This record gives sequence, structure tokens and C-alpha cells, in this order.
Amino acid sequence: MGAAISNLSDSGGGESAASRPGLGDIPEACIASVFLYITPLEICNLAPLNRAFRGAASSDVVWETKLPKNCQELIGLLFSPEKYDGLSKKDVFAVLSRPIKFDDGNKEVWVDRWTGRVCMSVSAKGMAITGIDDRRYWNWIPTDESRFQVVAYLLQIWWFEVDRIVRFPLPPDTYTLSFRLHLGKFSKRLGRRVSHFEHTHGWEIKPVKFELTTSDGQQVSDLVRTPPSSLYESCEKYYGRPHTSSLL
Repeated sequence: MGAAISNLSDSGGGESAASRPGLGDIPEACIASVFLYITPLEICNLAPLNRAFRGAASSDVVWETKLPKNCQELIGLLFSPEKYDGLSKKDVFAVLSRPIKFDDGNKEVWVDRWTGRVCMSVSAKGMAITGIDDRRYWNWIPTDESRFQVVAYLLQIWWFEVDRIVRFPLPPDTYTLSFRLHLGKFSKRLGRRVSHFEHTHGWEIKPVKFELTTSDGQQVSDLVRTPPSSLYESCEKYYGRPHTSSLL
């Protein structure tokens, strides 16, 4: 039955499979035009298909659209000129897509490989925290759960604020801000993460206030009553707002 279908297909078409157009016949310029509308990771996945796809996947015209609009400003701020001089746009994207530490290692910035958007993370050591230098209230605990390998651990305190002004040329875009707060102390037992909440209390009495202000006057704030520590391990608050200023 399979042979019969094959014979019908061959005789009806009058054209061999070798002479039919395939992916190898698509001009590189057409492939590059399509690449303008897909993500960087999708481009890299398609590049091995053939020579035309590889050429389009290396095109500066394609990767120019994946880089932040203020790419040159970011590069000049984060690198010495000799490190990026002569790099293709694809190579520049590859460099920026890896987390780059600055400000004494207390901040990281990178370009997201899916969206091409600029992301930033700030360590607790890069924040102004009430009483952080008083060992009666705070300790610094090393942990591999933080990208900065250390977290600020609160022992006891009546109240505290966490504040920071971040001056960085973020390109105009819509950003999501995440404040991350873990409740309880964590350890590992037999390779598994174990949470301890016996000394965690008071968070449910008053809400936590999260606030974001940009240099162009945008402001958003919210009061969040932290969940009981016996049920939840962390609390995260997200904000997404249009950002039109170069200073956040």
C-alpha cells in the first residue's frame, strides 16, 4: 500500500523531489527579513539549518534590532573600549546577555535572551537598610540561592526601611519591578531545601509598603499584608509601568 501511494505521487507530479524548491533555495535576505520578527533564541535554533540561515543569523541588520536602543551607551558604561571594539552585533548581544556585575559587584545588568530587554538585579548589599550594620538586628548569610551569594538576615527589629536610588541609563520601556522577601530561615537536609519559621513573627500585624518612583515623576505604591510565615516562604510584589526617563 505504501508503494502504491508512492507511485501515484511520482507519476502525478511529473517532477522529482530533488528539483523541487526547498529551504536551501530561500534567499538569505528573505530569511533575514523573517528573523527581524522572531526572538534571539529562535534565530540561534534556526541557524544550523543551512548556509543561508547561518548567514542571516549572523547579520548585523538582524541583531541591530535585538539590541537595546541605547546599546552604545550601555557598552561604554560597562566595558572598556578594547573589549567590544570590532565585535559583530551578534557578539555584542552575546556579551550583554550574560550578567555583568558593576558598582562593586552589588548590581548586575543583562539583556534578556528572549526579549532583548534590559534587566537589572540589586543585591541587599547595594541597598540602604535600617540598622544593617548593627549585628543585634542583622547578619549577612552566604547562600547559593542568591545570584550575589549573600543575603541580609533579620534577627529582630521594630521596623525598618529598604531604600536605594539607582542611576542607570535604562532605555525607555515598560519595566517590572520585583521586591523579594523570604520569610523564615532556610537550610538543606539530604539535598532538599528545608524552611524554619519558629523565630518568624510579627509580619502579619502591619502591611508592608512597596513603592517605586522614577526620575520623570512616575510613582506607584501598594500596601501588602505579608502572608503567615507558617504557610508561605516568600512574598514578591511586581510593578509594571511605562518608563520614559533614562534614570530609574
